[in-house]
Amino acid sequence: MLSIFLTGVLTGLALIVAVGAQNAFVLRQGIRGEHVLAVIVVCMVSDIVALTAGVAGLGVVMERWPAVLPIAQIGGGLYLLAFGVQSALRAWRPVALDADGGSSMTVRRAVLLTLALTWLNPHFYLDAILMLGTVANSFGDQRWWFCAGAIAASLVWFPALGFGARSLRGIFARPSAWRVLDSGIAVLMGALGIGLLVH
Repeated sequence: MLSIFLTGVLTGLALIVAVGAQNAFVLRQGIRGEHVLAVIVVCMVSDIVALTAGVAGLGVVMERWPAVLPIAQIGGGLYLLAFGVQSALRAWRPVALDADGGSSMTVRRAVLLTLALTWLNPHFYLDAILMLGTVANSFGDQRWWFCAGAIAASLVWFPALGFGARSLRGIFARPSAWRVLDSGIAVLMGALGIGLLVH
């Protein structure tokens, strides 16, 4: 159970920490010190809802139609490999993150923007519901330990990013920091993708 939980943590982190609009916004708000708590709560609750729905929904589908699991695993494996390739490409040409641009905003606007960056992003559904749901259901009855690990990753990552942003400002102003991060993500995603394909 512990190994499955830790796999969930690592997989969740690998998907969550990738450079994207949501993380860029959380980092920006953290650096500026604007409505950080509201922003990270929206991100965490969104992840909990999506992850739970993905594991539960795919679990029901796969119990009724077991033949779906191999198809989902192949699709998930290919998606993970593609995700790894994208991370490797970002590591090859990293860019610094500009978190200073823009003016201040109200808490309502910050929450609405966070919701939009999360729920209007197609990758959010692919990552949280389809991808993590597929990997979780490959563990059968132990899938909820994987889900708990992925949720734990979200509960750790967003507060760390939002509240730790000021101390990270100097680090992630350099493209080399993103290169190291994306390289690690590429290796992990590639290994998980191959694992799903040969499972």
